[in-house]
Amino acid sequence: MKIIIIGAGQVGATLAESLVSGRNEITVIDQNRALLDELQDKYDLNVVLGNGAHPDVLKHAGADDAELLVAVSSTDEVNMLACQVAHSMFKVFRKIARIRAPEYIRHKDVLFHKDQMPVDHIIAPEQLVTAYIKRLIDYPGALQVIEFAEGKVSLVGVKAYYGGKLVGHAISTLREHIPNIDTRVAAIFRQGHAIRPLGTTIIEADDEVFFVADTRHIRAVMEELQPLEERYKRVMIVGGGHIGAGLARELEGNSRVKLVELSHHRAEELSAELENTLVLQGDAADQRLLSEERIEEIDLFIAVTNDDEANIMSAMLAKRMGAKKTMVLIQRTAYVDLVQGGEIDIAISPQQATVSALLRHIRRDFFVNDYSLRKGAAEAVELIAKGDENTSKVVGRELRELDLPPGTTIGAIVRGSEVLIAHDKNVIQHEDHVILFLVDKKYVEEIEKLFTPGALYF
Repeated sequence: MKIIIIGAGQVGATLAESLVSGRNEITVIDQNRALLDELQDKYDLNVVLGNGAHPDVLKHAGADDAELLVAVSSTDEVNMLACQVAHSMFKVFRKIARIRAPEYIRHKDVLFHKDQMPVDHIIAPEQLVTAYIKRLIDYPGALQVIEFAEGKVSLVGVKAYYGGKLVGHAISTLREHIPNIDTRVAAIFRQGHAIRPLGTTIIEADDEVFFVADTRHIRAVMEELQPLEERYKRVMIVGGGHIGAGLARELEGNSRVKLVELSHHRAEELSAELENTLVLQGDAADQRLLSEERIEEIDLFIAVTNDDEANIMSAMLAKRMGAKKTMVLIQRTAYVDLVQGGEIDIAISPQQATVSALLRHIRRDFFVNDYSLRKGAAEAVELIAKGDENTSKVVGRELRELDLPPGTTIGAIVRGSEVLIAHDKNVIQHEDHVILFLVDKKYVEEIEKLFTPGALYF
């Protein structure tokens, strides 16, 4: 597939890395020569220096025969105009744009269609990140929570702690502990390295364990790996931007929420907009402010400003002053591994959420979901099995017969409204939704080939 990516920032670069392969021809457009040179040094792709909305630049990038344009520059207007030019002048078949301003998103149904602004899919990073953080809040103790099959199945990453019922025991004993709940351990990461989960594998403290279960049973399975945490009753949010304000709206009905915003004008706006949130104007790295607001009583401290260093420092201070748990938004992905696990409990990369959403729209039509995990190293995918025994390599076959790439685990099958946790003798049927975990994302293409129906399928 011939793909043009506009924007060589962190999202564009991560997306390019995910799509570079023998079957994709990638061209990246940006106005920053240094970013383009860095990309070209790392990957086998083409680069074009210039404004991605300009017709001449798009033509130079090969828009005449491009099949897909993904506009993820830092400017909404450039992204929208690039899609319009690609449609009007070059007839590019599919166009995806990253749109951040809520003023556009609120009117997306009117604005974004072929008769107006020809954008086939919009990606709204702030909404994605807000939803992602809300899922983590709903399941205290989880490091990642990913939903599949319209929320019926979830893949959850947790750290195993002393006191967890399964810690020190083999995975096979899960069935003894929770006989009425079916679950599958999809992967274990020990000291940063992947371990193939077998029935005889002993769960150790500090292991990062990914399991698949019916969404209704997540908390019961989590309790096997760590002492179950209480739901967050008192929450402090730092940053009154789109994410901070969105989180406050989501949480203020069931939790006592305080929101700290540095800008006096923005704090006044938020105070008028939010119904049950206490809005404070000030600096969250101010020890006196935190003390006055009884930081030691806060169950969860969330820093979501657009300044990584401010988020990290305020969260570290809050934790040292008694906040029970801290969560921070980190724009620079290199920082995520550095800060998570100490005084900062969870570090969130908005780029990974955005790239996951983009990949869901870029993969083939039987790819329903595609999520980047563990800072982009691993991947979780949901595919629909198509065909029959004659036209498919998976339909009509038991899971143990499938030629899966190394480190790949099938976690669950969703058949209609039924959730089947994967076992070796399960047989895949036409239209089944199959959820897989890949320790190494480089094997996604092999999974795609495995599930692609033969030429006789129609």
